[in-house]
Formats: sequence, structure tokens, C-alpha cells
Amino acid sequence: MKDNSEAVPLCPSAQPEMPGSVIFGVIGGSAEQPRVGYLAVPRPVQGEPLVATLPVHPTEVFRIAAPCAGSACQHFDGANCTLVTRTVRLLPPAATDAPPCAIRPNCRWWQQEGRQACLRCPEVVTRNYDPTEAQRLAANPNH
Repeated sequence: MKDNSEAVPLCPSAQPEMPGSVIFGVIGGSAEQPRVGYLAVPRPVQGEPLVATLPVHPTEVFRIAAPCAGSACQHFDGANCTLVTRTVRLLPPAATDAPPCAIRPNCRWWQQEGRQACLRCPEVVTRNYDPTEAQRLAANPNH
């Protein structure tokens, strides 16, 4: 059995074309107040799920996780994910309890920021066309 401590953590804000990507949530709510509903079991991102989102981009419908890209990501500073650091610092909690999440044990955000990341996760949408000022700042790697 493989030791998970050596596994690459999962980025919960990944793109569908990233190797090893899985769908772990479905975006619901409204455009003004999106909310993620979490799947009990993540699904691979391929075929039917991608076709089902057409004509919109899959990240408008799904939350997707993939192995962290590390230094290839604009939000990685060599040790940590600055996206989750800014998210925890700038966004208010969206939940009072950490939602059930199938990727949590391997999630970089959980490993780095713990429960505080999970409390904000339900409102995180990878492709947000009408972000609040706080969401815009949290998503900006130069902030």
C-alpha cells in the first residue's frame, strides 16, 4: 500500500485538462452566491462530464481537483499555495462547519490552512465572472 504522506497534494482549484483531474463538487446556488455541493466519490474528468457542460466551461459547473502543479503554478511560492492563504485572509467563512469532502485528506488547502480553508471552500468558484472585490483580490497572485 502506498504511503499517502509522499503523495502530491490535490489542488482543489484545478483545470479539467490537468493530468489526474477529478470532479469533487458541483456548483449550485446563484451567480451572485454560488455554492459547491460535494460529491461523495470524486469522478474522473473525461468524456461524459465534459460533454454535459457544453457550451459552458467545465469549471463553471464543477469544482475540479488535480495533483498540485507546484512551481508550475502562479499561486505557488515554493512551499505554499498563496491562493488559499489569500482566500482565508480575505474571504469570510461561507459555512459554519467544514462540509463533507472526499478529497480533504489529500487536499493542499486542507493540509496548509486546515478548517479555515474548508469553511470558505463552498463559495470558491474557479471561473467567476462577477467576483466580489475580496474574491478578485484573493484570486490575484500579485496581491
